[in-house]
Amino acid sequence: MATKKPGKVVKDVLEKAVDKVTEMVNPPIPGVPNSEPPSFEEPTEPRGPLPPKADQTGPETVSPTGAPTGAPKVSMGQQGEFLTTSVGARLYDTDHSLKAGERGPTLLQDHHLREKIMHFDHERIPERVVHARGYGVHGTFQGYGTASNVCMADFLADGVETPVFVRFSTVVGSRGSADTVRDTRGFSTKFYTQQGNFDLVANNIPVFFIQDGIKFPDIIHAAKPHPDREIPQAQSAHDTFWDFVSTHTEATHHVMWHMSDRGIPRSYRTMEGFGVHTFRLVNAAGETALAKFHWKPKLGVHSLVWEEAQMINGIDPDFHRRDLADAIESGAYPQWELGLQVLPDTPRQTFEGIDLLDPTKIVPEELAPVQPVGLLTLNRNPMNFFAETEQVAFHVGNLVPGIDVTDDPLLQARLFSYLDTQLTRLAGPNFNQIPINRPHVPVNDMFRDGFHQHAVHAGVAPYRPNTLDGGNPFTARAEDRPLVEVAQPLPKAVKVREAPTSFADHYTQPRMFWQSLSPVEKEHLVRAFTFELGKCYEQAIKERQLAVLANVDPTLCREVAQGLGLPVPNATVRPKKVAPSPALSQVGKTWPTDGRLIGIVVDPADLDGVRVVREAVLAGGMVPLLIAPTGGPLDGSGLVAQRTFLTARSVEFDALLLAGSPPPGPDAVPARDDKAGAPGTAVDPRVVLMVQECFRHSKAIGAWGTGRVALDAAGCAAGPGIVTGDDATKVLTGVTALLGAHRVWERFPATVS
Repeated sequence: MATKKPGKVVKDVLEKAVDKVTEMVNPPIPGVPNSEPPSFEEPTEPRGPLPPKADQTGPETVSPTGAPTGAPKVSMGQQGEFLTTSVGARLYDTDHSLKAGERGPTLLQDHHLREKIMHFDHERIPERVVHARGYGVHGTFQGYGTASNVCMADFLADGVETPVFVRFSTVVGSRGSADTVRDTRGFSTKFYTQQGNFDLVANNIPVFFIQDGIKFPDIIHAAKPHPDREIPQAQSAHDTFWDFVSTHTEATHHVMWHMSDRGIPRSYRTMEGFGVHTFRLVNAAGETALAKFHWKPKLGVHSLVWEEAQMINGIDPDFHRRDLADAIESGAYPQWELGLQVLPDTPRQTFEGIDLLDPTKIVPEELAPVQPVGLLTLNRNPMNFFAETEQVAFHVGNLVPGIDVTDDPLLQARLFSYLDTQLTRLAGPNFNQIPINRPHVPVNDMFRDGFHQHAVHAGVAPYRPNTLDGGNPFTARAEDRPLVEVAQPLPKAVKVREAPTSFADHYTQPRMFWQSLSPVEKEHLVRAFTFELGKCYEQAIKERQLAVLANVDPTLCREVAQGLGLPVPNATVRPKKVAPSPALSQVGKTWPTDGRLIGIVVDPADLDGVRVVREAVLAGGMVPLLIAPTGGPLDGSGLVAQRTFLTARSVEFDALLLAGSPPPGPDAVPARDDKAGAPGTAVDPRVVLMVQECFRHSKAIGAWGTGRVALDAAGCAAGPGIVTGDDATKVLTGVTALLGAHRVWERFPATVS
């Protein structure tokens, strides 16, 4: 083997040292495709697969029956430096099929051709009927120990760290739909606990459209695209959705949340999660309590404005998944606290007049505070989307000792549905042996055979009782802490298809939700109802939904009716007096700015302050993106432009800084860039447009030096949320303070109070 010359070794060491220093000064911007940059020429010297990027990891390497293998996670990926068949035979060519002569027909004996095409033909599996579009990441959960008095689950104990896999998703759209549509979001967490897997299958809205699981096909059929045209995709602004919810008024509470800003979250990182149902907890003494699960984001709850969401759907339909992956890659690990609303387990299973078995109702946090019991940190992206995110299988019946279900009729149906759907999606009963689904504890289930059986079972007696296998497996004793269903007395009743009378109030909690919102959030809710109902074809459906809103709140109904040009109907139900719940509003608090994206417009002729501000943004845990006429290095300054006026758009940034007011670039003509607008301006028109959009979307904007010229050109030189000055660092400080409130809502005063 050839050895490097001493001079070459020294040169390599120096180059690596320089590269390391450069990386420290200019840390990589998230989004790099692989762990090593590509060469200009195609490599010809054989080498093994590249390692995963630093932000990526795969499932734990446990066996199909839960035994740790000790193998590194990269062993789950492809191996070796040569292309092979699926059984390891090396191949010398994969570009040409085997033919009878170079111009002859292809031969049937070409095994590599047939294997390659066969596998390609079967690469896709059925997408989820709901929650088809999602993104999953790895993380850890650390218990605080504060739940020990109500729940004996080990993963909640003080200091216990549990690996997790979390999948966020939209509900209605297909896998190919966009991220920022108005929809409910899934927030499902698989805890790989030492007592087995626990799946908390949550949503970002705490209530659901229906009270009984038998109605689930109805609401999904109504919300999905119309079956004749298969449009509209990933939207609720159509007749079938509003036809259903206006006639099935138990959906009203969910519709209020759906039409609010909660329906278009800014990112998965600024989104709450709710277990929706009431669960039963058991402590070590066997005492029970009822509880609702909450995920509280450390960054606060934050949403997009409607125009922003519409723009993003066209500009970057992967906005939410990219935001999450980039944040993790850049080290801004998102965190949530898991909280419990603990409620007494009474025979009627009610609390303060609220039926806890009704999934269309919440318990206001002012009546039952959310008690933090642990911290979730997401810190690793998956190595393979299909193997992990697409094949992960959640199930509300995956429980651990200390957590049990209740008689909520929606939850009861989910206990069947989640298990049943995996049989079609994952082609058989062995889906829990897929690496991402494998528990990290021993498995001895006596299940055998079936499609995709990965375990190689020993023994001859997969039944109980037996003596041929030495009696194995044995049932657990009480001291072994098995999963035991809580013994609940059942009411004496006859079989009926009915709902409790307590389920009949469909308007009081929607009214509480409306009255709990800030004026700006009420404006957004009115706009959403007006837009969505305005997309309906049938006038009767609009009028019917207005009749529902009249029973919620007269102001809400009047404002929506005015927008639709329809008369205001009278209420048919006398509204109950309700107390607002401040916890339901997203506005009025300040939050950390970790991972926020800061766009910095630079003029290559005037880079004063840019370097200082960029370093300050990084030091503050945020991500700076320099925007210049062209990408790449900026005049030997060591600064690199990651965005150009052609590629940048305001919706990508949480705030905008103007370090310069560059003149129109050579491509600033409508024929080259639609955003360029009319020629003849002193400032590049795309910069002007960016400023105007940020202003319109109530984002903070800062400028210093010549950057103030761009503010003037955009007509946005003054007003709330505009920070100017001669000191770039002070401008950034002012903008960062504004970012803590997410947006500058006072820029456009609301008309609804």
